Amino acid sequence: MPVKLLVLVALLAAGCSAPAPSFTATLTSPTDVVLGWPDDGAGHRVEYANDPAGPWTTLRFLPAHTTSYHHPDLIPETPFYYRVQPFTGPVSTDLRTVVSGDTVTFTWADRSSDEAGFLLEIRRPGAPEFDPVEVTGPDVTTCALSLLPGEAGSAYQLRALHYGPLSPVVHQSTGKER
Repeated sequence: MPVKLLVLVALLAAGCSAPAPSFTATLTSPTDVVLGWPDDGAGHRVEYANDPAGPWTTLRFLPAHTTSYHHPDLIPETPFYYRVQPFTGPVSTDLRTVVSGDTVTFTWADRSSDEAGFLLEIRRPGAPEFDPVEVTGPDVTTCALSLLPGEAGSAYQLRALHYGPLSPVVHQSTGKER
């Protein structure tokens, strides 16, 4: 029996429970994966690759307190590797906006010397929270967005991004399409 399994069997026999996984990938249909992680109060960048060595593609930046992500309609019989990375950053108070037609241009002062980039967030009318909408690189001080239907009158905020450590990589292979 492998050593890890022996240790787990010994812990269970002693009345201890198995450690809870901190990041999981669950196949919920042959071509859908749901990722889950504990609430650590941070936002998260969700990435995937088809090989554990990458290259990695960002799927989404999720707001703070989000603890799952649904990755739907995947290619059948394909390996998918996932990782998440927490991010934090203070909200900037000097975000300026100029609206011209259906385009909003944002400008700000870069007051952070060590940011990984900037995250622009939107709170659409009637929404309770801000959602990530645009990510820039470090030292960028402007970006523009086209307004989508229902976004007129939205509120915006900007934060300097600081990333935490990457999660362990989790893996799922999709099944045969029905």
